[in-house]
Order: sequence, then structure tokens, then C-alpha cells
Amino acid sequence: MAAARACLVALVLAAAALFVEGGAAAAAAAGNAGRASAQQRRRQLLRQRKVHSHLRRLNKAPVASIESPDGDTIDCVPISNQPAFDHPFLKNHTIQMRPAYHPEGLYDESKVASQQNTQRITQMWHQNGKCPENTIPIRRTKKEDVMRASSVRRYGKKKHRSTPNPMSVDPDMLNESGHQHAIAYVEGDKYYGAKATINVWQPKIEQANEFSLSQLWILGGSFGQDLNSIEAGWQVSPDLYGDNNTRLFTYWTSDAYQATGCYNLLCSGFIQINNQIAMGASIFPISNYGGSQYDINILVWKDPKEGNWWLQFGNDYVLGYWPSFLFSYLADSASMIEWGGEVVNTQTDGSHTSTQMGSGHFPEEGFGKSSYFRNIQVVDSTNNMKAPQGVGSFTEQSNCYDVQNGNNGDWGTYFYYGGPGKNPNCP
Repeated sequence: MAAARACLVALVLAAAALFVEGGAAAAAAAGNAGRASAQQRRRQLLRQRKVHSHLRRLNKAPVASIESPDGDTIDCVPISNQPAFDHPFLKNHTIQMRPAYHPEGLYDESKVASQQNTQRITQMWHQNGKCPENTIPIRRTKKEDVMRASSVRRYGKKKHRSTPNPMSVDPDMLNESGHQHAIAYVEGDKYYGAKATINVWQPKIEQANEFSLSQLWILGGSFGQDLNSIEAGWQVSPDLYGDNNTRLFTYWTSDAYQATGCYNLLCSGFIQINNQIAMGASIFPISNYGGSQYDINILVWKDPKEGNWWLQFGNDYVLGYWPSFLFSYLADSASMIEWGGEVVNTQTDGSHTSTQMGSGHFPEEGFGKSSYFRNIQVVDSTNNMKAPQGVGSFTEQSNCYDVQNGNNGDWGTYFYYGGPGKNPNCP
């Protein structure tokens, strides 16, 4: 009997010990979970503080605001209070209100363009108002715009190695960046600007973190860590803007997209002088497959007197300039010009993206169906616009996106480009 009692006591003590151990383990686990949860809350709080601080820096106090039909808010900000002047080197900068020189031959071509009765493109926000003199229109950045970025620091920036390098002999290296291109290019000379008339479409985007754009690149340096690039054109980027609208954009970098530069006015650098066109705002109308076609004219050139790189949109809007001190190689001249399309291919589930480039149709379909660049030109060392010599073309996977060059009297040097991405020949 005594032995049985002793055995029972031992069992009770063992169970109690187990209970205490289990409770301690559960308490420890709960404590760890609580600490992890508290750390996560702290991280979220810190990120939100960073986001609010960044928004305060980007969204300058406006004298008026215009609500656009597409949901954007356009702030009319005093020209001297724009983001460019956050740059330490621009604190006492005197704004250059017009370029000292335009490229020779520009206005002869404008007369030809007006005779061709080209369709006029505008921005959606114009329907609801305009910004007064001595202000510039800036698309207001929303909290959710910044929250979509991988980090506050990377908001408004392209990923490293997103410029097509036609000289590369290793296509695997090009595809690993997830960016694909269909471009025309020239290299081997000194270039002081470039121009193009770009057909405008609204390509479909498969994943929110992908984009499709059509632009020109003004390039200097190597394709390593020191690449200088000035870029302008149109893009569809749900990640950057939160929708699928076709938007006017610019970009610049002086270190291959690492620390310097950004889209539009999302950092200090580009100085805008125009009160009618907003960087990053929607453009319309858009071309229809088999229907009306709409184009935009983009010109970027280096003012031979001041040395700044100027941007013109259409025949009427000189938008502003990138000061030459932002760049190393481009402080002198460009060594390569590229025109064409770029998409991000995230290869979800191992298959190629169905994000479209251009119209989403291959070059062989031609006018009204495939997207094009026409009247592509370069600016030479005497500030003259001329047809590019020795134009090459390049694409990583021509069965996904392709490019076809041509030349005729009306369109000068031109090319069709683009494609659907994923298809039976591009799995």
C-alpha cells in the first residue's frame, strides 16, 4: 500500500513538473511572439514616419491645386520652390527661363508637321484648369505611391542595369536583370541631343510590379557603374502611379541607376520652367488598333552656350533642363543614343510575361496596328539636327518583342517595334 502511494506521489510530481515546464515553454513562446510583434510594429511605425517625411519633402506647398479626371491631384507650385532646389548645388541657382539656342532645323520640321495635320495630344488634367504664370504643375505624390516601393529610398527609381546594351555578347546577362528591350541605336560619335516622334499606346501589364515604356535614351560612359543617362517618353507603370494610364515621364542617372536620379520630379535635379505640362501626368488620346493614331514629339538637346540638357515636348512646350553638373560624361556629350521600348519581365511561374510592348503587336503588322518611332534624329556638334547614320537594332528575344528599321521621305528614319510578350513562340 505504501509502495503504491509512493508511486502515485511520484507520478503527480512528474506531471506537475511537466506542467510547469510546458507552461514555461508556452510563456517563453508567447514572450518571443510578443517581442517579434512589437518589433514588427516598430518597423511599420518607422517606415510610416519615413514615408510622411518623404511626402513632406516631395509635395511642396501649392498656390493652387487641380483635380484631374483620372484621380491625380496637380499642384501648382511656385517655380522657385520646386524639388530641384533641394539640391545643395542649386541653392543659389538662377533659373534659365529659356535655352540660349535651339537646334538648327527644328522649326523647318515643325512646319512640315503642321502641314501633315498630326493629331494633338494633351494631358488629362487640362480639362479642369491650368496653373498660373510663375508656377509649375507637379503631380502630387500620395502615401500609397511611396508604400508600394520596396523602400522609401528606392521610390521613384529604376532598377540597376535597366539600360539596353546592344554591345553585349551575353544575352543571359541581359535577361537576368528582368528588363527586355526592342530598340534602334547609334554609337561611335559625339552626340548633343536626340529627337523622335513616338506613337502612343496603352499596353497591358500582367503584374503590378512590371512596366512598359517607350522612350529615348541619351547615354554617356560605360554600361558599368558609371553610366550617365537622360531619358524621356511615355510609360505605363502600375507600381509607380497606382494605375494603368499612359503617362509622360523623364528619368536621369549619373551612376547607372544606383544612388543618383529618379523619375520626373521625384528628386532634386531637373529644373522645370513650363506651367502647362506635368511630368508623370496622363496623356491622351491614345492610339487605337486599326483606328486613330496619336504621337508625341520628344526632343532633348544640349545648349551649346550654358551646357545644360533641355527637354521639349511637342512643338510648343520647352519643359526645362537638367543642369550639366549632375553628370560626368554627359557634361561633355553623349556617346550613344537609343530609341525604343522596354518592359519588365518578372517571369512569374517560370513563363515569360504577357506584358505588352508598344501596341502589343509585332512590327510586321505595320501602321495602325504596330507602334513606331518616326523622324528619329540626332543633334551634332554644330547644334544641327540630322538623320542618324549607321542605325543598328537590338532585342534580347525577337520572338517576344521585335524591331524593324526603315527609311522614307515622309517619316525619315523610322522603326516599328514591340510585341505581345508571351505567345506560342515565346513561352
